[in-house]
Order: sequence, then structure tokens, then C-alpha cells
Amino acid sequence: QVQLVESGGASVQASGSLRLSCTVSGTSLRGNTVYWYRQPPGRKQEWVATITGSGLIHYRDSVKDRFTASREDTQNMVVLQLNKVKPEDSGVYYCQMIFGTMEYWGNGTQVTVSA
Repeated sequence: QVQLVESGGASVQASGSLRLSCTVSGTSLRGNTVYWYRQPPGRKQEWVATITGSGLIHYRDSVKDRFTASREDTQNMVVLQLNKVKPEDSGVYYCQMIFGTMEYWGNGTQVTVSA
């Protein structure tokens, strides 16, 4: 069974940094795409970044040049490095994988950015 576990969330002041991890089990990360989403308080879930199986990376405009996604296939883990965080980056961050019609989500990790 595919399982995703996010970690690394914390409370941080604006302009600070955080390193979020998404550890995958039950399948190999190699060649597979992983998506990062977040849900800000009181708002809908929003896409943050995609890292494809071939290593292509896409970011939402508001996080470009501040967030960096990477993958460590040998550890079955993807990382989202958050730099220069802003209060609007606060929320629960999730990673997701899709296999056919099946979507797999972690339970999320909370990021709180104070001004």
C-alpha cells in the first residue's frame, strides 16, 4: 500500500526557512511524479509544486524563486525547501502521488509563518 508521510513543518518568522520532506513507502519513487499542495487557513487547497519522474519541476508563481523542490530517489523522499517565507505561506502542506485513478495523500505538515 502506498503511503506518504510529510514532515518538517514548524512555526517560523517571516523571511525564515523550512525544509519539508515527503517520505514514500509501498512503491518506488523512481520515475514517478510527486505533487505538493497546501491549504491555507480558511481557504481552499492550492497547488504549490510538481516534481516529475524525470526531474522537471514546476512552481506556482507566488513561490517561484523562494521554494525549491528536489527528489532523493535512493531515499524514496522528496523535499520542498521553503526560503524567505511569508505569512501567506502558512498552511498545511501535503504531498500527493497519482497512480491511474488512485490518488495518495499524506496527512500533511503544518507551516505557520508569523510576521
